[in-house]
Amino acid sequence: MTTSLVPAAEGVAACRMVELPSVRSEGLGELSFIEAERHVPFEIRRVYCLYDVPAGGLRGGHAHLQLQQLLVALSGSLDVVVNDGHSEARFRLLHRNQGLYLPRMVWRDLENFSGGAVCMVLASQHFDESDYIRKWDDFASLVEAGTRA
Repeated sequence: MTTSLVPAAEGVAACRMVELPSVRSEGLGELSFIEAERHVPFEIRRVYCLYDVPAGGLRGGHAHLQLQQLLVALSGSLDVVVNDGHSEARFRLLHRNQGLYLPRMVWRDLENFSGGAVCMVLASQHFDESDYIRKWDDFASLVEAGTRA
């Protein structure tokens, strides 16, 4: 794995936009791609898409104990608001050749979906309900207790 992919920080400071390779062929369109451990700092274990979210709709509203993600707006746009219990940031996803890296222990709210938006999510783990923190108060308590390791 390339060391530049490993986040030097935690929480909101580790959230960042990732430029994805894009190849344009005259008359053939454009191709973007993502390679595990090359463009994302984790092995991809699961891929899923969010779609048919009503315009202006909300998703997310949770954090993960261990899971890392890369979010890519394949169509349309959406905002991602991240919070680590100490600071908050907002990212706008609207380009197919950009992704947003989300480390573990960051609360995320996906909002302001445009009509027809499709968001692809690459995840570092298979689905595991026990990895989810679904209540803000539980998340805040874990942050207060210093749950990072």
